[in-house]
Parts: sequence; C-alpha cells; structure tokens
Amino acid sequence: MTQSATDIEIKKKEIDNKYLIPEIISMLNAGHTVTLGLRGFSMRPFLEDKRDKAVLRKPQSIKVGDAVLAEVAPKRYVLHRIIAIDGDNITLRGDGNLANETCRKSDIYGYAEEFYRKGRTKPDSTSGRKWLIYSYIWTRLYPIRRYLLFAYRIYLRVFGTK
Repeated sequence: MTQSATDIEIKKKEIDNKYLIPEIISMLNAGHTVTLGLRGFSMRPFLEDKRDKAVLRKPQSIKVGDAVLAEVAPKRYVLHRIIAIDGDNITLRGDGNLANETCRKSDIYGYAEEFYRKGRTKPDSTSGRKWLIYSYIWTRLYPIRRYLLFAYRIYLRVFGTK
C-alpha cells in the first residue's frame, strides 16, 4: 500500500542561524543554490519574518542595490541590501533598518536571486521589473523611512502580515 501526500505528516524544525548559516555558506561555495526561510524584520516592508524565503547563489559580482548574505561580525549574518561599495569595503542596510552595517567583500557569501513572498509558489526575481521598481522607490525614501516603517508597524497590528 502506498502513502498519498495527504497521509504524510510534515514536521518543521527551526535551526539556530549560528549552525545553519555556515552550512548554507558551504553549499553556496560548492556551487549549489539554497532556498532559505527568512528570519527577522530587517528587510521590511517587502520581506517578512517566517513568511518569506530567499533563493541564494554564490555571487559572481556584486553591485549597489543587491540583497546579499553577509557576515557583519563574527558569526553574525544578515541578508541586507548593498548601499555603497568603496574598494573592498561594503556598506549594507536592511530595508527595515535605519542604521548601516559594514563588511568586506570577502564577507559576502550569497546573493539573493529570487524571493518567495506571501506563500506564493512563483518567485519574484531580483532582476525583475517589480523588484527593481520597489528597490528604486524604497531606497530613495530613506530620509522618511522612519515614519513609513512606523506607519507600517501600525498597519501590521491592525491587519496582520498575510
């Protein structure tokens, strides 16, 4: 007798990033693509904690605007947008953050190629029109981002994240 997909019990297990991310980096270095469930609020309002996923690849090159997996302190990893490149020094900022973080080019391990958002089965490509328009607008709103994020938090309390 065979089991159908509805007969199989699916269990989810969360693994601490300090254990998970080094394994992901190993996979990226081996040339694999990795889909990572997102944790944290630093890429709001576009990406949400425990809701969305990023498809990561090892970067061949990087540019301002790319969302990258980087180590900003020993064993402290972030998925943030590059806002400046000065030689080997990289400045990062999460879309939901007001402060910058820095790393070296050698501390960038992955590039977000696509995002699965809001439970969708079709990803949004970071080279696609939708992401590029969003990125262009959101990064230019930095001077008023504090107020927009405050309004977004109120919206989430009233309507939720779905």
